Amino acid sequence: MILDHEMNRGPAMAEQRLSYEDVKASRAKSLGAGVHQADPDKVSRETTLSEIDSLGLNANLAELESIGYTTVKAAISPDLVTRARQGIVRAMERKTGAAVDVENESGEVFNGISLAHYLLFEDEVFEDIALAPEPLALINYLLGRSSKLSSMTCHFKGPGGACLPLHSDNGNGMPAPFSMTSQVANVNYALTPYSEEAGALGMVPGSHRLCRQPRSDEIMLGGDHGNPNAVAMDLEPGDAVVWHGNTWHGSFERTVPGIRMNLATYFARHYVVTQERFGEYVPPEFIERHANNPLMLRLLGQEQGYGWDASGPDWAKFAKAPRGQFD
Repeated sequence: MILDHEMNRGPAMAEQRLSYEDVKASRAKSLGAGVHQADPDKVSRETTLSEIDSLGLNANLAELESIGYTTVKAAISPDLVTRARQGIVRAMERKTGAAVDVENESGEVFNGISLAHYLLFEDEVFEDIALAPEPLALINYLLGRSSKLSSMTCHFKGPGGACLPLHSDNGNGMPAPFSMTSQVANVNYALTPYSEEAGALGMVPGSHRLCRQPRSDEIMLGGDHGNPNAVAMDLEPGDAVVWHGNTWHGSFERTVPGIRMNLATYFARHYVVTQERFGEYVPPEFIERHANNPLMLRLLGQEQGYGWDASGPDWAKFAKAPRGQFD
């Protein structure tokens, strides 16, 4: 999405854009004034840590550092849970042409995992969840205050199928050893009750420090060959698990009737390619609705300087580009 109305950029508008020389001069002025020369993202780090403290998330932060994931209880309200479930059911019924029976599905129609992709624009409830303050504060810590939304997906799980094998979210060819500075991170909202028999999310504590994908003998969940270090996440609807991009996770096979629903809200650092095409296209009505919400526009990649056309870079975006881990 190009914010100035799909490239209808006239000469007057082009003249208003910052030049490369403007950006260089601005940065030189900052450095000349001694603005955080030794620690360029000090302000961002202190802002994020202050937010985490004010939200009562210091224990969650300690868990993120020590085991690679943390649970935020009641991260979204019951109303948001209900509306999100309704939106996902509508999307799945439209996609499959089959009626959804959330409570009684036997596995005949929905067997194992089906995916509902690209949910952000499905219903305004998903916009509200993307901005949930407690998980977002932890994402800012993991990925910096310039991070982007990469995708919003439901793993719509009926009985049967198989487990979702353990893996790290460092995909798209990211080589090992992984950086201990998280490049991607996930917020997994439970929209139905989670237990091992209900097909819960499974996590491996401390796996973020291994800085690699699991081997073939480490990927299974449950049964005789399951990874013995994996933990089933017992969650109530509205709870959220936030994890470092290195952390191994998967989900157990569902062995009871009904549908398990989640909302996997996946984020990436400013420079990482997103899974869904938010930076490339955003519906005009969405942009209009959030015109005065710079946070949402940032999450949708509208501050990313790369990806210019023949008119060249928008240097104003480079003037705001991150300079450090927390920026």
